[in-house]
Amino acid sequence: MKQRSFFLTALLIAAPIIGSCGIEKSDLDIKKISRSVAYSLPVFHLNQLPLDENIATNAFNLFIDSLDMSHSYFLQSDIDTFTKESTGLSKRLRKGDISFAIQAFDILMERIENRMAFTEELLEKGFDTSVEESFLWDRQETGWVKTETEWDELWRKRVKNEYIARLVSLQVYANEEETETNTVDSAETIVTNIVADTEGDYDEAAENANLTPEEFIRERYKQFKLTMESFDEEMLLQRYLSAFSHVYDPHSDYMSPSSVEDFDINMKLSLVGIGAMLRPDDGTARIVRIIPGGPADQDGRLKAGDKITAVAQGDEEPVSIMHWPLYKAVRLIRGEIDSKVVLTVIPASDRSGTRTRKIDLMRDEVKLEEQAAKGEVKEVRVGEDQTRRLGVITLPDFYADFDAASKNEKDARRASTDIRRLINELMLEGIEGLVLDLRNNGGGSLVESIDIAGLFISSGPIVQVKERKGVQVLPDADPEVSYDGPMVVLVNRLSASASEILAAAMQDYKRAIIVGDKQTHGKGTVQTLMPLGGDRRGSLKLTTAGFYRINGGSTQLKGVTPDIIIPSYLDVMDIGEDSLKHALPWDDIRPAMYRTVNGLSEVIPLLAEQSRERIEKDNGFQLFLQRRERLKERYETKTVSLSLDTRITEAEAEKELDDIQSGAFLDEEDEDDTNDIVLEETLNILTDMIDLKNPPKSELLAPNLSSHD
Repeated sequence: MKQRSFFLTALLIAAPIIGSCGIEKSDLDIKKISRSVAYSLPVFHLNQLPLDENIATNAFNLFIDSLDMSHSYFLQSDIDTFTKESTGLSKRLRKGDISFAIQAFDILMERIENRMAFTEELLEKGFDTSVEESFLWDRQETGWVKTETEWDELWRKRVKNEYIARLVSLQVYANEEETETNTVDSAETIVTNIVADTEGDYDEAAENANLTPEEFIRERYKQFKLTMESFDEEMLLQRYLSAFSHVYDPHSDYMSPSSVEDFDINMKLSLVGIGAMLRPDDGTARIVRIIPGGPADQDGRLKAGDKITAVAQGDEEPVSIMHWPLYKAVRLIRGEIDSKVVLTVIPASDRSGTRTRKIDLMRDEVKLEEQAAKGEVKEVRVGEDQTRRLGVITLPDFYADFDAASKNEKDARRASTDIRRLINELMLEGIEGLVLDLRNNGGGSLVESIDIAGLFISSGPIVQVKERKGVQVLPDADPEVSYDGPMVVLVNRLSASASEILAAAMQDYKRAIIVGDKQTHGKGTVQTLMPLGGDRRGSLKLTTAGFYRINGGSTQLKGVTPDIIIPSYLDVMDIGEDSLKHALPWDDIRPAMYRTVNGLSEVIPLLAEQSRERIEKDNGFQLFLQRRERLKERYETKTVSLSLDTRITEAEAEKELDDIQSGAFLDEEDEDDTNDIVLEETLNILTDMIDLKNPPKSELLAPNLSSHD
């Protein structure tokens, strides 16, 4: 099955960051920014904790772990040195001193150089793949290695694991799309997890298909090292200051000026540029995808796979972007609307990299429609010769063009406006029920979640917000209802924040059935973007409030528990607020007053039982559950075999299960192996709901006055 493609608008935030050896200075006032963050955190954060040595000690640990999450590069002696130097970090930060961060990364870069050389030695010697031994792939909770012998043994197993994974990929999956092999930790895969799955995308898997295991590993580490060397002072600052803010809670961050720009782009779903998705590659900015409808798409000369080496503004001389941080290259490519940018590119067809050409484009507004809400009609078979038309609206984010909205512009892009339009379009197509798909929706605008909830009820409170000054109830004051028919809200473990507000409101009002993973993410906090003054100082994204359901309970840590649970891969993974360090605790407040919709509570037990019986009889779903159990075992084991025969046997069993599962999901009339089994079961639940002839209505006839579930 193809994986979803994720669009990274400009900045790829990496785990490690570059040190002072060759670090490119930025135009940021590091001292003023650091001091502003140090004084703002204890004053404006919801908890108002003092920036003392306890905070500094935790920040130190978070920062070091972020540099070396797998505990593979640093030695215990390095950590001992850092610990001595870390004394008084809070005082040093208040003075604007971040020299400790630079010192730590200098040592990291030395260790990386050492390990790259050792990796080359290992590849030249080769590996005995017949030996039955294991590798601990999850090292986040392990200690640091104490001796060079121990260090070398760790890396021997690490690189051998990558070597075997590549052999397995070539032997077992030779004729399929390249699969994720979990061969390198997050520090090295920060720029490789872009999956291209649409026409015109750069096919990295095809380019790497003929690489030997040695060549494949060398290429990955080469790209990792180049990426590390391209990081600059702005990235260093963001990572270090965020380590302090993450001690207050995991959702508070320092956002550099470039990150703020990206945040704005993501929220309004548009930017001014050429319309291309980029990734760093061998010191260049490679085109991964051309965005439909953008200037590059309309011009037609720029292709996926082309590498940008220089950028010129209009008729000015080109500026080389070789080995630049990606965000900086992107900033140079962006510009004013209707302005000309000239790109020097190495065509994708030129593997030698010796031929370049110049492509001039006029910048224009690029709509990021992939992140916008989408609607479609699904036909579900009812009986032998009947079908039922059901609407599905997918909402990836709660987006809003804040700037345009503040100016009361009528065409300001908003998620709620798009959802209202889609509802009207689907109703014109005669849908009998609606699924609102909030899976993988990490949140966004609080206002948008309230307005969207208001589309399905006449009026009433949607969410309660608790700040230091007290509790505020935020209502939907608009009596208009856009849709009052049968409805299911689909969620998963990655549905967070604004998604949880919307799902919780629909559940508390008993307006819709909530379906999905055993719980949502569990992010029950509200962040405020606080500019630090000046265009080049960035902002603090700071937790200033907690939100609560209208029944009084927080979604923090606990999330929203669906009315009907469908088994999921995510339920066996270490995902969710409760897995994050320094997460705030759960609590509750007084319930708000609200009126529930009649009739839904009585049908949920029957619908849940019908769903359970259907899943038990579905061969395809049972195969899915078998794979889920294997995944659970893999996560709980934390180790992997380094015997090639063992790994091939395991991979062939997985592939066989995949093939059987894919075959089980093939539709007889439309042989499409990309079926979404969770959505299919959700549509079945909605169909059952309609068949019971007791759908919830938003008209509050004979309502029950209630302040809780």
